[in-house]
Amino acid sequence: MVELAALSPSRANDFVSCPLKFRFRTVDKLPEPPSPAAFRGTLVHAVLEHLFDEPADRRTHEVAVSKVPALYEELAAKNPDVPLMYPTEADVQKLRKEASALLGAYFGLELPGRLEPAEREKFVSAELDNGLVLRGFIDRVDVAPGGEVRLVDYKTGKQPKPQYGREAEFQMRFYAVLQFRATGHLVHTLQLMYLGGGGSIKAYRPTPSDVERTAEEILAIWNDITAMALSGNWRARRSPLCNWCHFKSICPAWGNTAPEPPEITRIAGTPPAGVTTAIP
Repeated sequence: MVELAALSPSRANDFVSCPLKFRFRTVDKLPEPPSPAAFRGTLVHAVLEHLFDEPADRRTHEVAVSKVPALYEELAAKNPDVPLMYPTEADVQKLRKEASALLGAYFGLELPGRLEPAEREKFVSAELDNGLVLRGFIDRVDVAPGGEVRLVDYKTGKQPKPQYGREAEFQMRFYAVLQFRATGHLVHTLQLMYLGGGGSIKAYRPTPSDVERTAEEILAIWNDITAMALSGNWRARRSPLCNWCHFKSICPAWGNTAPEPPEITRIAGTPPAGVTTAIP
């Protein structure tokens, strides 16, 4: 049995890109093979999180790179799939070299010795009026002396072209809504730090209307999720991204058969009498 009562920016983006992928991940909770790109990102995020444990004068590229081996071992000990992705010492060394390059790009974008983040890897959760819980992890929260708040998200890929940047921008606007609902205050700056391709920064200041518009967008997405959950008609959306989707082999859009999903017992925002439903 499954409850649909919470939404994160990544799951919302899943639904927008393909409702059936959202179902497979969120309702069915089907396992997916480990991704080297995703693990590389996790490793670099861990290094940047721990870097700020160091005194300001030790927040250097060399110190950051020196943290990679121990954090790799720590993450590998928690996830048995990691050693399978890097079966040889040469594979591990290649990963370390890639991580070092991404960290080098980070140091080309800002000087961490001059920063004292208020929070790192912050979990934020807020409930909307309809009972839907919004949640997510924010990589870094900076607070200026005047009280202005900046939310920072690290991306280990390249900055996408404008027509392909919707997902990352929506994620940051989602965090602005979360922060506003949780604290009652508007975020001063949303900042995306892309470490791939040599490094680049995209930042903007959200307005109250941006937060309101994004909240409406989130509710519209949730209404669509609710409608598909109650009808059982989770549409597949074909796109070039299908070629990288693990679920293509069970996707009806490609002539395959999807497994029967589990029963959904509660959906936030629906009246109790109409919630329990077995999705065909």
